[in-house]
Amino acid sequence: MWMYVLRRLLYAIPILIGIKAIVFLLFAVAAGDPAEKIAGRHATPEKLAEIRHRLGTDQPLSTQFWNDMTSFRFGTSLMTDRPVYDRLAEGIGPSLSLAVPAFFVETLLAVSLALFCAFYRGGLADRIVILLTVAAVSIPSLAYILFGQYLFAFRWSLFPIFGFEPLPSGWVFLVLPAIIWVLLSLGSEVRFYRAVTLEEMSQDYVRTAAAKGLSARTILFRHVLKNSMIQIITRVIITIPFLILGSLLLESYFGIPGLGNLTIEAINQNDYPVVKAFVWIGSVLYVIFSILTDVGYALVDPRVRLK
Repeated sequence: MWMYVLRRLLYAIPILIGIKAIVFLLFAVAAGDPAEKIAGRHATPEKLAEIRHRLGTDQPLSTQFWNDMTSFRFGTSLMTDRPVYDRLAEGIGPSLSLAVPAFFVETLLAVSLALFCAFYRGGLADRIVILLTVAAVSIPSLAYILFGQYLFAFRWSLFPIFGFEPLPSGWVFLVLPAIIWVLLSLGSEVRFYRAVTLEEMSQDYVRTAAAKGLSARTILFRHVLKNSMIQIITRVIITIPFLILGSLLLESYFGIPGLGNLTIEAINQNDYPVVKAFVWIGSVLYVIFSILTDVGYALVDPRVRLK
């Protein structure tokens, strides 16, 4: 197992180097001159030269590229003149406060409903759940947010419409966006897990177990669910990087100062160091959790290590 993990880590090194190079080149071309964004269009040449020297953008592009490749500092925000690290550190807590409980509830409900549909496949209950999931994924995300804010926050005054406070006292600000998060994701997740479960139920070992007299409940929960874990692990682990980076719409509309809201602000303000940091961190997290997914495969199915 340790040799398998080591090989996966070694494979990731050139990928991460390539990602960092691509991110640098993209933003070097698209970002333009950050000194003009900080000082404004009417700044004097001396002021622009001072800012370029402070940011290091007065150096040749090859030197900037080497400094970027050998350093993991994200620089300073163009809009707030604060280190990007500080802004990221401030946003990770609110993002995880919303994402972790919402994702846990969503995954638990999705797997449970998928097993329910598989147990009653082809029946009325299965068709009703599928109809509801198709309807759920057909509704735009913004409609969930606006309807939830109007009905539960404005009309019924059950939750605050906007704002955030740290946990545990600020849990009331997170309940409504967490509910909307679950509703937004539940339809597609149930359909995915149901398809995975039904695919396993069509395998020969299921028919063999049924021929031996095992009950449908025993086959479903003891055998089918276990053999579906590879697909479930893939879905869960590969989603974690997006949880860490926050939810763009929910945080923006509910005033949660998380990483998603920070991303929206950075894009609107052309704060390229912050956007660049998010692109790089998101890419690294995706590669890391892809490796963890492969390791999860090997833990669930030892045959994976032999390939």
